[in-house]
Amino acid sequence: MRDDEPGRSLVTIARRAIGAELGKARGDERPASDHPALAAPGATFVTLFKHGALRGCIGTLEARRPLGEDVRANAVAAAFADPRFPRLRFDEFLDTSVEVSLLSAPEALTGDGEQSLRDQLRAGVDGVVLEYVGRRATFLPQVWDSIGEPTEFLAELKRKAGLPVDFWSPGVKISRYGVTKWRESDLRTAEAT
Repeated sequence: MRDDEPGRSLVTIARRAIGAELGKARGDERPASDHPALAAPGATFVTLFKHGALRGCIGTLEARRPLGEDVRANAVAAAFADPRFPRLRFDEFLDTSVEVSLLSAPEALTGDGEQSLRDQLRAGVDGVVLEYVGRRATFLPQVWDSIGEPTEFLAELKRKAGLPVDFWSPGVKISRYGVTKWRESDLRTAEAT
């Protein structure tokens, strides 16, 4: 689903959901789209940026609800429930841009030890999930832009999961997924051309 019509719809759904939660919806109640992909199960992350800096990011890893519903719920959570940030205020809303990432199904990696698994990661391509005894953390592929080296990437992912960066156990599970992403600012630029 790479064409920009579903992406435009997903970004619109996310922005409208946040606006409605703020009580400042603009009165445009038309559906964002009736694209059939919005009714199919989908897993998404919604990332918010304020002046280019991260302002919130929440998502789901498994496709368990319709795509449009998943984006709506994750947009509200990214704006108001990301524990790293205070709730988004209306005065910030206009300066906040939205990015929606649609995740592919995760693929479990198999190998003999951390080095073997790390060698399978594709920098800049793979989103990565690390799981160990009830702990789970993920980084979207976009995180490779700031942590481009696989050893450091995996160390930071362990830290995010609440594990020591030098921890390893045969019980650690690593999986990867791809994303198709749409950024609000890119869609506006495309409309203007």
